[in-house]
Amino acid sequence: MTHQNEFDLTQYPDFIDALPGLDPEIFELKNHLDEDGYISGPFLPLRDIVLFPQMVMPLFVGRERSLAAIQAAMNNNENLIVSAQRDSNVLTPGPEDIFPIGTEITIGKALRMPDDTNSVLGQGRHRVEIIEFTQWDPYIRVRAKIIYEPTEWERNTEALMRAVTTLFEKVVNLDRNMPEDAYTFAINIDEPGWLADFIASTLSLPLETRQDMLETIDPTVRLQKMSIALAKELDVLELEDQIHNQVQQEVERSQREHFLREQMRVIQGELGEGDIFTQELHELRDAVANKKLPDDVQAKVEKEIARLSAMPPMSPEVGIIRTYIDWIIDLPWLEKSVDNLDVIHASQVLEDDHFGLEKVKDRILEYIAVKKIAPDTMRSPILCFVGPPGTGKTSIGRSIARALGREFVRISLGGVRDEAEIRGHRRTYIGALPGRIIQAMRRAGTANPLFMLDEIDKLGQDFRGDPAAALLEVLDPEQNNSFADHYLDLDFDLSQVMFITTANMLDTIPPALQDRMEVIEFSGYLEEEKLEISRRFLIPKQLEQHGLKDVGLQFETDAMRAIIHQYTHEAGVRNLEREVANVCRKVARSVAEKKRFTKRITARHVEELLGPPRFMQEMLQEQDEVGVATGAAWTMAGGDILFIEVNLMPGKGNLTLTGQLGDIMQESAQAALSYIRSQSAALKIDDEMFEKLDIHIHIPEGAVPKDGPSAGVTMATALVSAFTNRPIRRDVAMTGEITLRGRVLPVGGVREKVLAARRAGIKTFVLPKKNESDLNEVPKKLREDVQFVLIERAAQALETALLPPPPKQRRSKTAPLPMSPPAGAPPA
Repeated sequence: MTHQNEFDLTQYPDFIDALPGLDPEIFELKNHLDEDGYISGPFLPLRDIVLFPQMVMPLFVGRERSLAAIQAAMNNNENLIVSAQRDSNVLTPGPEDIFPIGTEITIGKALRMPDDTNSVLGQGRHRVEIIEFTQWDPYIRVRAKIIYEPTEWERNTEALMRAVTTLFEKVVNLDRNMPEDAYTFAINIDEPGWLADFIASTLSLPLETRQDMLETIDPTVRLQKMSIALAKELDVLELEDQIHNQVQQEVERSQREHFLREQMRVIQGELGEGDIFTQELHELRDAVANKKLPDDVQAKVEKEIARLSAMPPMSPEVGIIRTYIDWIIDLPWLEKSVDNLDVIHASQVLEDDHFGLEKVKDRILEYIAVKKIAPDTMRSPILCFVGPPGTGKTSIGRSIARALGREFVRISLGGVRDEAEIRGHRRTYIGALPGRIIQAMRRAGTANPLFMLDEIDKLGQDFRGDPAAALLEVLDPEQNNSFADHYLDLDFDLSQVMFITTANMLDTIPPALQDRMEVIEFSGYLEEEKLEISRRFLIPKQLEQHGLKDVGLQFETDAMRAIIHQYTHEAGVRNLEREVANVCRKVARSVAEKKRFTKRITARHVEELLGPPRFMQEMLQEQDEVGVATGAAWTMAGGDILFIEVNLMPGKGNLTLTGQLGDIMQESAQAALSYIRSQSAALKIDDEMFEKLDIHIHIPEGAVPKDGPSAGVTMATALVSAFTNRPIRRDVAMTGEITLRGRVLPVGGVREKVLAARRAGIKTFVLPKKNESDLNEVPKKLREDVQFVLIERAAQALETALLPPPPKQRRSKTAPLPMSPPAGAPPA
């Protein structure tokens, strides 16, 4: 038999004369033992070959040392000693490159092969252990010790031989490259060591595994290792056979299906019925005839149907063309829904679904009114709703669609990085599809739906293109009447679509894309608005979902205020709805367990049901202090007040800023200090104090990042208070950007800041004169409790916020001197 380098005598008739029947007299032991019991002889390093005792194998030789070793063995009538190299790529191996356990072999006749290589027939005799290398040139000689196998077997050796033979039979049956007589030869071997060596030389095992078999002297252990190797080989062969059978079955099934289809086509032709493919072509032509299509689209689809009819039914192109035609037929090219232009109806729908959001409602009602008066000249608006999460941007889009009587479709653009998501893939690609715009139009079924592009500020870009650039055509009224999708390769009219996009911020939207949209800002809800939304929408919805609609459960106003202030911190109402649902679940559990429960939820019950408050609201300080001013800040969750603290200490005039302040806020602090130094004479501050005192400005809640220019006036007030030792009124809050000349510039977020100050108990609010118009956004009822001081110069803020310095206390003659000056006081 042959496998890899194993030898089959029938394939080498030239060796028959030299080795007739492998006569033992030919392969006799020619190397004599020396006085130490060792043998010596020429050495032949083998590459990727392990030659076992009793096995016959042709050895292909090409290296000069190897040829010289064979020639010396034949000339001196010696046996060769062979061992495998650890790395077959080493051309000149050293002692460290050769395995120490090898085989003593007897060589027969050498032959020159057609490819100019030399081949010699060798039969393994004994395992040997190489003791030393005695010569390297012109060939290698070694001394080796013959390793004799144990002649006594263990009790389980016979059973192990049968198990190994059974596994080998299965491997022979599954391996198509192995001759059938290999198993016959194996069952006639009655020695366990020889059986293991024969199977190891037959299987396609890695070099390391075969060498491990050669180095294993105990026949029983060798058989056990061979059993494990046969089991692994059997698993691989069974899997290969299973895969081959599956492929064969699939090929036979395809051939059978093709044969049956041909038979059916012939039978249908004899009956005059036509085949299924022809019927589908007729159905496509009927669908195109009944579909209203633009002229260019009609011509394109008829051309594709003509191509389809000329193709064989089993062609791969058939499925691609059929899918393309289906997309064209399913798209709403000319189908439109009738708009409901009743302004009163639209106003009622918007009011029923949402509380507040007056800007959005007014803009939609204005559009409906103009559309009613001039239906042919009015273009659909492209709006962008910008605001914090949970303020109703997406839900009001559904209400607008319901008010207009249009279909509503929405796609989320968050995380989209591939331009093909917008424009589609070209039909040359396998599995190509139109982009999301065309897919959504197919779902809408009309050419004038309300199309919401959600999270447009979260578009990304990478090597696959810029989706934001692809949206420029979609959201441009001058271009979207001929939107080109790569898959369709036809112009699609999007001019009748009303596009609404949503975003949490405008910073990440490219300017060119912003320019194409009308931005409407969604500010956070006021406390009163949240209370009304809870009463109208959130509480009834949660009572119905939790099966509590008929149990008479009521939420008191103080309970809702407690939930808003102490358990949520957001601009929208998502978390507020979750907390209401949390309360409803606990009540529902009591109802299910038939326990007593309160039907009127008050502030006391809220803490019992929801646990300790999670948020503590900033309130006024307990007293007026030197160097501590109250400012107002805008956050994504609405407005909040913050305290700016200033401390003076002996030093060299260094300025330290802490509280995780951003670059802009740090610059505001430096600008405020520069203004105070320039006005030191008017403020009655000694110039030497700026050189002899270090200044530390800190804003508490250091884990929260803070930035922006609106704290400039507040920082200047706190600095003047510290340098002049004048307390600041604790009921005064302020905001405004300061310049080096002391001018106060306008800031944003006035509505949220004013409401946060009012909620904290502030009585006087100082803000820039140019922000006066922003007060119109604050409900009139909520402005009555706060006095607004409009300023243009920083000095006006100082006049409003600073109190006179406290009177100096007389020290008695016996009173001890103070150890340190009071906080904020200049040194004596």
